[in-house]
Amino acid sequence: MTFGFERLKRAIGFGVTNPPGPRSGVLGPLSPRDAYELWADDYPPMAHNALMRSEQSVVEPILAHLRPARALDVGTGSGRYIPILESTGARIVIGVDYSLGMLTRGHDKVHRICADACQLPFRRGTFDLINASLMMGDVADLSECLRSMCRVLSSRGHIVYSDFHPSWSQNGWRRTFHLQGGHTCEVAIEPHTIEDHLYALDQAGLHVQAIREPRLSLGNDGHAPSLLAFRRRWGNPPVVVVFHVMREP
Repeated sequence: MTFGFERLKRAIGFGVTNPPGPRSGVLGPLSPRDAYELWADDYPPMAHNALMRSEQSVVEPILAHLRPARALDVGTGSGRYIPILESTGARIVIGVDYSLGMLTRGHDKVHRICADACQLPFRRGTFDLINASLMMGDVADLSECLRSMCRVLSSRGHIVYSDFHPSWSQNGWRRTFHLQGGHTCEVAIEPHTIEDHLYALDQAGLHVQAIREPRLSLGNDGHAPSLLAFRRRWGNPPVVVVFHVMREP
């Protein structure tokens, strides 16, 4: 049975149900590629829910301490991290996404390319910083994706990436969004454990600098009642995992 679906959905920006949960009135689960094409017109170029704000509150300070010359945003979507990467002082910032619909949204469209994260179309060592926000849940083969990123990363370059925390699969949470007209769509998630990430990083030759597991913050954005309802039902589990890794010489 669904527990507080509407309240919890508003709290973190995604539908959350007890497994198995009814799916009446929900389209999907859709592949990420199909879902983003449908979602693109309504997808804001900013952290627009509590989950994304929690993720960005950890990622942005990490990026701020790095001083890249050339930065790549993988899975850039509507480009919310483009201005953040530009603020680091990088003279070149490029965004990559496989959804043409998402690439037409948001910030500076000039330096955004349609491409697959597992087959990045750049020369070896092109970038000294790669950011990838909440896109690993769209990737079946972590090792392939991280090898692709490592290939285009310079020696001693940094990768900062995030994924949906394993708590999502443990609790049976679902990722949903609304279409105009009231339809709700579910986006499929590829579940990854922390061990999956560590194995893939090792296979790619990347060395972990830090791992963070942010929880939802109550904040001051008017969603405190929904977030409190979430905590009463689920406790206060981590909802995102963030990796800061480096390519050694």
